[in-house]
Amino acid sequence: MGFCCGAGMIGSIGTVRHYKTLVHNVPIMFCPVCDRIEVHPAIEGEYEILIEYAQGDQAPEVDFADFVSVDNISEIFENCTMTDEAGSFSEVLKQQIDISLDLLGVAKELEDHEWREALLTRLKRLSERLKHYNRRKEMSKRSA
Repeated sequence: MGFCCGAGMIGSIGTVRHYKTLVHNVPIMFCPVCDRIEVHPAIEGEYEILIEYAQGDQAPEVDFADFVSVDNISEIFENCTMTDEAGSFSEVLKQQIDISLDLLGVAKELEDHEWREALLTRLKRLSERLKHYNRRKEMSKRSA
């Protein structure tokens, strides 16, 4: 659905900061490689209206779900290459790594050195994120 640095963006529900206001439970798309986050285009109009009201009231936080009913989440994310709603974030990262490895094979076969380097950079970033995520997960298990 959305692309930024070349990696597929993942559909999710998250928190978005708009200046001094945090908006929770917003349908978003994010890139696990370059960390780009976008409000999902299907609800962008409602999001902008809510932000106008929240900033007019100088609200530090609002919950999108309290003001906008999003009953068709699965339909909103149907065109996303993947979502993180069913699985864990580590599974999403592993899927992204698998896709990048497949593409790396194609880039090598085509002898496209620029694409190959971009994919190697992407793989390095995804691997670092997966290690960091697993480390944080392990630390939280130990402290519990």
